[in-house]
Amino acid sequence: MNRSIALSVIAFGLLAGSDAAMAERARAAGAKANSAGGTTAGSAAAGSNARGSFVRGGAVATDAEGNAVGGSGGAVQTTNGGSAARAGAFQRSADGSATRQGGVAASGTNGTAASSGGITRNADGTFSGARSTDATNANTGNSYEGDTSYSNEGVNHSGSCTDANGNTIACPKPKR
Repeated sequence: MNRSIALSVIAFGLLAGSDAAMAERARAAGAKANSAGGTTAGSAAAGSNARGSFVRGGAVATDAEGNAVGGSGGAVQTTNGGSAARAGAFQRSADGSATRQGGVAASGTNGTAASSGGITRNADGTFSGARSTDATNANTGNSYEGDTSYSNEGVNHSGSCTDANGNTIACPKPKR
């Protein structure tokens, strides 16, 4: 299966969304049989109101063997300067193996954050994955960088925080 089908539909939805966002809301979706003996389906939507605008899209394609590939993405922009975007893609094979990758990024008056990662599952059920996260506080300049990996063997995490001058500082504990 080729991921380009899914990614093309997503890209079209994101590009077309800029014009559609001027209207209050637009949506398109469809599905049809494909030459691989499966189905290809996709959807895209965009809209805007007094608080901002959004665009999103997604697609999936299957074949007669039980394989599937797909992806989705979306973005928002607020009228006060905040923005966020996310994208993800997956592939599943008939033997039970699968992969998934994705990422998200956001920025606004309080700072920026980004996270990306993926996971792979093998046909025998074993799996492994990793995620990386970065965030910066716009008010203090403090930042966080963290990496997490996981598999059937367990989870490993490392993270560090720095101040605006690059000095290592203690990372704040999450509020519960």
